[in-house]
Amino acid sequence: MGMGGGGTGGAVSEINVTPLIDVLLVLLIIFMVIVPVTPHGLDALVPQPPKNKQQDDNNTRTIVVQVQSNGAGEPAYKINETAFNKSAIESQLATIFAARQEKVMFVKGDKDLDFSKIAEVIDFGHQAGVDNIGLITPRVEAGQ
Repeated sequence: MGMGGGGTGGAVSEINVTPLIDVLLVLLIIFMVIVPVTPHGLDALVPQPPKNKQQDDNNTRTIVVQVQSNGAGEPAYKINETAFNKSAIESQLATIFAARQEKVMFVKGDKDLDFSKIAEVIDFGHQAGVDNIGLITPRVEAGQ
């Protein structure tokens, strides 16, 4: 069964690029669909330093929970400079945020502590119904 065409009947040494282009176009479409769906990062609420230095520092609306290292053992916990036991923090936060419309809390941790201690305080805030929790870092305190 000879087909005309003047060929020698041997193997063709040219590569067929049509299926490769089809695969390339399919991959291009897949990547164009997937890329906009990926998350770009976490939304962080960072407290800003006051623009007016004469502003009163004792703002009763701001709730700051401090986790301070005391050398060894369990860290010390404070809510707006009032010391609390670890077991009483969640109930105190629930009491504070029960009547508030704006549920924002900041957590300030000591640099020597393990982050798991600070994460526990963040969990206490979530269980108390706090919507936005921000972290106070040394750079934020310095106003940078």
